[in-house]
Amino acid sequence: MKPQESFIFHPKQVQELRDLVSKGEGTTLEFKRKAAYPEKIVREMIAFSNTSGGTLLVGIGDDGSIPGLKFPEGESHVIQAALKRVRPALQLEEEFIPLGNTRSVLRYIISESKTKPHYLVSENQSKECFVRVEDKSIKASREVREIIRRRQHGKDIRFRYGDDEKLLMKYLDENKTITLKEFISISRLKRFYASRKLILLVLANVLRIMPHEKGDQYLLNFGKNS
Repeated sequence: MKPQESFIFHPKQVQELRDLVSKGEGTTLEFKRKAAYPEKIVREMIAFSNTSGGTLLVGIGDDGSIPGLKFPEGESHVIQAALKRVRPALQLEEEFIPLGNTRSVLRYIISESKTKPHYLVSENQSKECFVRVEDKSIKASREVREIIRRRQHGKDIRFRYGDDEKLLMKYLDENKTITLKEFISISRLKRFYASRKLILLVLANVLRIMPHEKGDQYLLNFGKNS
């Protein structure tokens, strides 16, 4: 990696950065003021990779201000160290953007992964998976992880349309959304079987899943790819 002194200030590049920041945080854009908590930054990167990709900027305030980083190489170092705990490893681009005032912004471009889901592995070897929902990165449920994993294979999905599925469709016609807990309650199925039915219906594009930390929401897909 080049020493910071060799980074060249490009006014056009900085203007492009300002234009990007002006859009505000969203599904594919995240701001971090600095890398004081590199693990949190890596969680955002995992979420982008597990969803639709995105750009993460370090040196940007939540309010859209651009204070930059005084020691960007040091910030980069701690982020790269934290990235070593991701399995499988993430593929991303890192770029230093000099602001012309001895400060720089770090830009990370993360593509949607072809080897997802990705996990953050802790010291005790436990694994956490994250996905992007609007402007937040949230911990993925077992169902979301399984859907991500199985979608990578692209195989045709078959399911049996029985009494439980009919009950589910009737409930969704009246209530629009349902959680796994609610489906278990109305169907009296054990969690494993209720979960499996919902996963298969999402993979078959009959249902769409909206990940949520307090319980994923399932709704009818109406032919829209989830």
